[in-house]
Amino acid sequence: MSKTVRIGGASAFFSDSTLSVAQLLAADPAPNYLMFDFMSEGTIGMMARSLAVDPDGGYMRDFATVHIANNLNDIVAKKVKLIANAGGMNPKGCAAFVEKLLKERGVDLKVAYVEGDNLTGRGEEMRGIKEMFSGAGFPEKVDSINAYLGAFPIAAALDAGADIVVTGRCADSALGLGPLIHEFGWKADEWDKISAGTLVGHLLECGCQVTGGTFTDWEDVPDWVDIGYPLADVSEDGSCIITKPEGTGGLVSVGTVAEQLLYEVSDPQAYIVADVVCDFSDVKLEQAGKDKVKVSGARGYPATDSYKGVASYPIGYRGTYSQVIIGMDAAAKAKRMGEALVERGRKILRGRNIAEFDRADVDMIGSEFAYGPAGNSGAREVMMRASVDHAEQAPVELFLREASATTSAMAPGATATSGRTLVPLSKLFLFLVPKANVDVKVTVAGKTIVMPKAEAHPFDPATIARPTRPEPVATGAGWAEVPLIKLAWGRSGDKGNLFNVAAIARKDAYLPYIRAALTPESVGQWFGHLYPEGVKPRVTMFDVPGFNAINFVVHDSMDGGILVSPKVDSAAKGMAQQLLEMPIKVPAELA
Repeated sequence: MSKTVRIGGASAFFSDSTLSVAQLLAADPAPNYLMFDFMSEGTIGMMARSLAVDPDGGYMRDFATVHIANNLNDIVAKKVKLIANAGGMNPKGCAAFVEKLLKERGVDLKVAYVEGDNLTGRGEEMRGIKEMFSGAGFPEKVDSINAYLGAFPIAAALDAGADIVVTGRCADSALGLGPLIHEFGWKADEWDKISAGTLVGHLLECGCQVTGGTFTDWEDVPDWVDIGYPLADVSEDGSCIITKPEGTGGLVSVGTVAEQLLYEVSDPQAYIVADVVCDFSDVKLEQAGKDKVKVSGARGYPATDSYKGVASYPIGYRGTYSQVIIGMDAAAKAKRMGEALVERGRKILRGRNIAEFDRADVDMIGSEFAYGPAGNSGAREVMMRASVDHAEQAPVELFLREASATTSAMAPGATATSGRTLVPLSKLFLFLVPKANVDVKVTVAGKTIVMPKAEAHPFDPATIARPTRPEPVATGAGWAEVPLIKLAWGRSGDKGNLFNVAAIARKDAYLPYIRAALTPESVGQWFGHLYPEGVKPRVTMFDVPGFNAINFVVHDSMDGGILVSPKVDSAAKGMAQQLLEMPIKVPAELA
């Protein structure tokens, strides 16, 4: 019987381990490994600030105090190994914290940590580097600089007997790929297998997003309260079955897996990570039983000679004030109130000879509601959000203190339901750093392993053989329009100052009509509201024939990216929901 490795995706988004780790440990059989993804584009800067004020900070203590501490008996009894990027800016400190907990509990497990991603002290070397999207120069002052490492250091730690592996910044998918390299002995040049293992990690990295969380057909997903966390049963060739523990909520279907597969992926034929360039365009998804989907067909190209790098740098502070306004003309009242509040703040700054806000935004978030006696339904309630940015903290504090004037000095129907936030503001600088310039080492129970330098393999996307695109479908008389959601599932996500949005045909027969309607031009027009007036949207389209999907990248659309955009959907989670309303022409019999 061929060997199978079971990996569980223990999301860090739910802090209560009874909802994630304990559930996975109760699966039959229990997973061999649990991977914990604590990192995002934004958290590395937060951890850098933590380390700056506390030499023993800069990592996620929850990994030890919540996830390990509350489940340690089962972790030991079932011999489950843990892989986590909880080390943030201080993997060594995180590993020491875990070891201290284990010693206090009288448990003897080997803890390893991976170092080399933290390049923060090498800012002067980076001065000539350009941002990979905008071409901007390297920032003068940074909070953090990190390289996204790969999976082979994790595999080396496991080869050396580690039971728990802590990393800093690495590719999220590497947390799943590392155990597979260790278990199956995959070599660095087995590109198809490395790509398939990367796909396993990518499907698991966001926890319940592959088991029905954020799924287009949300009404078909049972029991969000006890939604099941994902399990991957992986074979030696890299194919896998995505499933979840029996008796849990959620759903594993071709649709849920397809949506997660394209989440935050730009070019599905050139998904570049540290260890491989992945081609997911011909991946096959098959429903293999209730809550079981077989995933196969990933291909790979040689890894590039660079790591992706990310620097986080401070640009000031943001203050945001929100308030609910109800009753007639609520939206108009909210707009005037927000604009007046911002102008009042500007007037105060001018009076004190303080520089103007760097940026000010006012948004209205509204919804229909009904109240009072019959006949009063259809009135409006609106949440107004006003935000200001400034290089200094004090002017933002002035704005927030003044915000209480809205309740008594401005619109009728302004409620006491309000909120204030003041946060340091950072921006991300994405770049490439040669692998030859990054020294990676692994320490296991006090013994250090120096990782060999990765081989250089220049990669040219122009060498990729793109799928043949079908002839466009000509619409005619007797056709009808239906919203895209009737024909497709959708998923979107941000990456820097762009987002991707995918449409996955529910049936083979629907794809030609979806392709006829969704073009770079039509999608650009649909999202034109995201751009300043007069700016033409730039959209790139990729075909994914393996599971009847189309993926679009909408460039320069995220108002500076997740850390700086003041918009409600700064992570592009709702862009697919917008696209799914787009009208699609189909023959009347399909409609």
